[in-house]
Amino acid sequence: MNHNDHVNLLKPANLTPGGVWADFGAGSGAFTFALRELTGAGAIIYAIDKDHARLNELTREYHSRFGDSDNLHTLAADFSRDFNLPPLDGIVMANSLHFFKDQEKVLRHVRGFLKPNGILLLVEYNVDSGNLWVPHPLSFVTFRILAPRVGFSEPRLLAKHPSSFLREFYSALSRNHV
Repeated sequence: MNHNDHVNLLKPANLTPGGVWADFGAGSGAFTFALRELTGAGAIIYAIDKDHARLNELTREYHSRFGDSDNLHTLAADFSRDFNLPPLDGIVMANSLHFFKDQEKVLRHVRGFLKPNGILLLVEYNVDSGNLWVPHPLSFVTFRILAPRVGFSEPRLLAKHPSSFLREFYSALSRNHV
């Protein structure tokens, strides 16, 4: 996938410019850059990942693409554990939830970072059985069952994109029900 593919997976969410956002499992920033494009220069974005080197790469590329990076904050952390962030308008989790077996526990935890009615944008492989590299994928059908159980609204399917690896990706939007 390329940058346009990343943007197109999130674009149907019709995000409002600005706000405070996080990319959980940001890696080197593919979806951080898409989020920045869709929320604009006024948005504050927290890129969270356990890998310091990838976050450094993200910071360099962000600065190269967008110039001033005062609105980007990187944090080397495991998003399934406690750390401090301001209340978020939204979270992007792209290809990060499939690393956790207990996805219900992780989603409950992630929900705690969101403001009431805050947005969760999930990008995942649209299958329910994985492999060594994608151990616990969840299809959109499975996410539709799981999200309301942990306090999110029923997810809305945003887009799909083919994958040569595990059939296809999907993106979905769900809101923090309070």
